[in-house]
Amino acid sequence: MQRCVVINRRSALTLVWIFVLSGIRQSQTDEAETKASTNDNGNSNEVAPYILRNFNETTQHVSLCQNSANTSCNELHFPCIRCLYNYTCHYGQDVYVNCSALYHVECLGSRWFWHQMNCRYCYQTEKWQQKCVLKGNCNSVNGQYYKTNCTVNSDVFCLGNRSFSRNIKCNWTQGYRWSTAVIISLTLGGFGADRFYLGHWQEGIGKLFSFGGLGVWTIIDVVLISLHYLGPADGSLYI
Repeated sequence: MQRCVVINRRSALTLVWIFVLSGIRQSQTDEAETKASTNDNGNSNEVAPYILRNFNETTQHVSLCQNSANTSCNELHFPCIRCLYNYTCHYGQDVYVNCSALYHVECLGSRWFWHQMNCRYCYQTEKWQQKCVLKGNCNSVNGQYYKTNCTVNSDVFCLGNRSFSRNIKCNWTQGYRWSTAVIISLTLGGFGADRFYLGHWQEGIGKLFSFGGLGVWTIIDVVLISLHYLGPADGSLYI
C-alpha cells in the first residue's frame, strides 16, 4: 500500500526558496573559481619586466673571452657577459642594466656591474652599429634590396635577439671604373668598345657593325655613361 506525502503551500514555497538560494551560491562559487584560474594562467603567461638574456656559453664564446684576465669586468662586451634587461622601458630612454661576467670568464674587479644603454631593440640600432652579410649579383643600378642576416656589434647593448634579418640596398662593385668607361666611350665608342667593357656584348656587336650607329649611338652612349645611367651589365656600381 503506497503512502502519500501531503505538502501544504507554505512548505512548498520554502523548499523552492531553499533550492533557489543553493543555486545562486553554487554559481557564485563557480564564478570565483573561474576568475582565480584565469588570473593564475594570466600570471604564468606574463612577461617579467626584467628578463635575463643568457647567451649560449659555447666553445666559440670561451675562445673569444680567453684574453680577458687583465681586463676589468665592467669593460667586457658580448658574448662574455649577460645582462638583466628592463623590457618595460620607454623607447629612446637612457636606462641602466645590471650585467655580470659569465662564470668561465676571468676578469678584474666586481663581476656584477651597471651599464648605461638606450632603450631599443637590436634591429632598431643604427646601421653603423651592425654587421651584415653583404651579397653581390644584385642590381645596384636600380636600387634593388635584398634580405640578409645582421648582428649588432659586441659593444652594443639592446633588447631582443642580437642577430636578425633586414633588407639592405644593393651596393656592390666588380671593379668597373667610371672614368675608364667614359674615356673608352669617347675614344673607341664608335667600335662598341665601351659596351664590351661594361659587359653589354650584344649591344657592342651591334654598335661595332653599325659603326657606332653612324655616330648617333656613340654620342648617346657617351651621355648615358657620363650621367651614370649606363652601368655594368652585372648590375654592380662603378668605383
